[in-house]
Amino acid sequence: MKNSKAIHALFIIGVLAAGLLAGFLNMPGEWYASLAKPPFNPPDWLFGPVWTVLYVFIGWAGARSFLRREEYPRAFGLWVVQFVLNIAWMPVFFGLQMMVPALIIILVLLLAILAFIGATRHTDRLSAALFAPYALWVAFATLLNAALIYLN
Repeated sequence: MKNSKAIHALFIIGVLAAGLLAGFLNMPGEWYASLAKPPFNPPDWLFGPVWTVLYVFIGWAGARSFLRREEYPRAFGLWVVQFVLNIAWMPVFFGLQMMVPALIIILVLLLAILAFIGATRHTDRLSAALFAPYALWVAFATLLNAALIYLN
């Protein structure tokens, strides 16, 4: 495709921008700092670099799914669903400080990520592989979200 590189760049930049904006508008702040944390809670400085890499992977897989959306519409639909849920989690958890609804969102997000991997594993192995570390991190974040509810 002629515009493949431009579409990849737009998706990666768009996903990074949306993630940065959501993070900037929903900074953890004093409320999060005051929560009792589980012993496996990573240091705060780790979240930015991890999410930056994951957002590049998410954007890359999104572009690939977008370019093949007519051939495999389910994969792109799942990509859109997971992206909306990903961005929605931050304002619910950090902005509204609603940990239980955030847990529901992140559980559905994890299911959408796994469904995307399932939908692409035979048709676009690279996209499935790009989502594997994302699935692992979101599974960990789900556990962290649940632990924060339990401890607080």
